[in-house]
Amino acid sequence: MSTDRTRPAGRRDQSGPRSAPSGPRSASSGPRSVPPQRSRRLQPHRPQRPHQWFAERLLAVLSGQRPVHWMLGHTIGEAYDQLAELAPSTPLRATHGSRPVLRHCRGAQPATGVVEAFASIAAGERVRAMAFRLEQGADQRWRCAAVELGGERLTAGAPGPR
Repeated sequence: MSTDRTRPAGRRDQSGPRSAPSGPRSASSGPRSVPPQRSRRLQPHRPQRPHQWFAERLLAVLSGQRPVHWMLGHTIGEAYDQLAELAPSTPLRATHGSRPVLRHCRGAQPATGVVEAFASIAAGERVRAMAFRLEQGADQRWRCAAVELGGERLTAGAPGPR
């Protein structure tokens, strides 16, 4: 077994790590190296929070991009029935060729193991609201327990909801 610590375990070839050139190369010194790509993110990657993860998936179901049964293992109680009732009408479907996107998603934790979240979803000029509740089970998995949609369009001059 080799004592070379620069080679990853299991690597069998004899080439070691390549070093980057220290200065500009002349045309006669060989092929030019490609500069390393810069990261597009300025901040380190943070994993999505449970309410953001669920908001993306609920949007996919309610916009018709995914079938309702895609959420079967991720819902409890009446949430699946609520999704099954809402999904056929695809309330968050694309309008005038613009695909719906998640604009904002925020969550609050009123009790341990519970997150109540809201999201705003935009499709073109239209913005809709979605609220949902997540509950953490004994297996530490988050599941959606309730879903509600809002954002009915009000017409100019018409009285608002009372």
